Amino acid sequence: MNQQTANRIQCDVLVIGAGAGGLSTAITAKKQGLDVVVIEKDTCFGGTTAFSGGVLWIPGNRHARANGIEDSREAARTYLQNETGAFFDAEAVDAFLDAGPQMVDFFERETEVKFVPTLYPDYHPQIGGGVDIGRSILAAPYDIRGLGQDMARLRPPLKTITFIGMMFNSSNADLKHFFNATRSLKSFVYVVRRLATHMKELLLYRRGIQVTSGNALAARLARSALDLGIPIHTGTGARELLLENGKVRGALAQGGSGDLRIEARRGVVLACGGFSHDLKRLSEAYPHVRRGGEHFSPVPAGNTGDGLRMAEAAGGQVDIRYPEAAAWMPVSRVPMGSGHVAFPHLLDRYKPGVIGVLRNGRRFTNESNSYHDVGAAMIRGCEGERETAMWLICDSRTIAKYGLGYAKPAPMPLSPLIRNGYLAKGRTLAELARNAGLDVAGLERTVREYNQGAGRGEDPEFGRGSTSFNRYLADPEHRPNPCVAPVSEGPFYALKVVMGDLGTFDGIRTSVHGEVLDASGQAIAGLYSVGNDRASMMGGNYPGAGITLGPIMTFGYITGRHLAGVTSVRAKRQEVA
Repeated sequence: MNQQTANRIQCDVLVIGAGAGGLSTAITAKKQGLDVVVIEKDTCFGGTTAFSGGVLWIPGNRHARANGIEDSREAARTYLQNETGAFFDAEAVDAFLDAGPQMVDFFERETEVKFVPTLYPDYHPQIGGGVDIGRSILAAPYDIRGLGQDMARLRPPLKTITFIGMMFNSSNADLKHFFNATRSLKSFVYVVRRLATHMKELLLYRRGIQVTSGNALAARLARSALDLGIPIHTGTGARELLLENGKVRGALAQGGSGDLRIEARRGVVLACGGFSHDLKRLSEAYPHVRRGGEHFSPVPAGNTGDGLRMAEAAGGQVDIRYPEAAAWMPVSRVPMGSGHVAFPHLLDRYKPGVIGVLRNGRRFTNESNSYHDVGAAMIRGCEGERETAMWLICDSRTIAKYGLGYAKPAPMPLSPLIRNGYLAKGRTLAELARNAGLDVAGLERTVREYNQGAGRGEDPEFGRGSTSFNRYLADPEHRPNPCVAPVSEGPFYALKVVMGDLGTFDGIRTSVHGEVLDASGQAIAGLYSVGNDRASMMGGNYPGAGITLGPIMTFGYITGRHLAGVTSVRAKRQEVA
């Protein structure tokens, strides 16, 4: 067992960070017989995971097999090779494909972590090796009363993507009932029951207790860690690593009761969440920030690159290599209180009747592509300009049916969001363009040209609705194309969207097992990295739903086993063969 005095802890493994990367590593190492301690500088655990969709991309997972979905390891490998291009890392990809399904089985068998299948297609199913269904799984919903008194330490979901604190599934299934509540008796009854249950939870617990998506995954991981006796010290930030004769022996931390010395016999694992709020590194890594543009990230404010700085201080390598250094997420700035909160545009861009334009009023991409692809197109489209932004445009019929960003569908009122400047409105397209600061002639021309094909469900310029992923988050009841409808019935609305991210892709160079590497490519003894601190095997691309959390938990599983000296998954596969 780990030994603790007032200002000193001794253990086998110290994990710095309590998101999915840190907790999956901690749980795996503990299950292999090691004494593990987790520290987290924020006052709550869950990290970026608690804000996420809770989806994992795991080719060959048992849920797909159980549902009769055919896939192959070879197809997944081909897809990753096509997606990552020059950054294809065969060793990392093979380890991920081998260990991913085993990781899922391990957590579902040994812990409180449970998953359910989804219908998500790969984001580029038309690319060689891509599939229309089966590789993405979702954390099962969870009643956070299972955390007991630690329920208060679970990071709440992102405020802007809840409805009075109520969460929805990432699969979008129950949101459809809310969209149809005024048109369907079945949906109306569903919504009334959901709201009644949620209001009861607020009265009893001051928060929603039936959580979904990433909040459910974070809660399940934390419950599993606590059940194993792994202490999670929140409000305890690592200040520096302890180095002795070239080996990392632990860390100095600052907690509520003062300085803390944590000595780790086997190793220290950096799982601090990446550098989404490290302004200096952002200016080096993000092209739109380099040219003076705005970046407004919805991830936790504590993700300030602590792990990267500690790795560098110990001799580790942090390179900005990937053209797309983060998982881009277009966001709008929602006025709340004295500031703004980010709203991630996960759903509205796919709906028929919503288009995206630049300041010149012109469309620039397929709005129904993934958030990362649309973000990358925004960055390219605004090259040479100081501001990187787009405006989502729709008419009165579309906003009443689907909402737009933080604006909810009818009968929820829009006037407060127009008064506070979140939405712009115009009786005509020309008036809308003037109110939103867009080029009048450009917007009028764009809508005129778009509408020529939209009535027939066609988008000859960008091909919206041409892939299964385009259609997945659209409106299946809208025909002939679930992604395309005219923008024709005034008044018209516009919403400014800027660049954010869901986490960084570039990071610390590691071995497949998570060992931090120095400039010569040698492992630094006793130092590991997982999660968004570690450079992503995806090479800056975003092939499918869950390509962040899937590898994060898989490599956390691999790293936890490696700390305990367990044979690597790939070697085990070869031995069996």
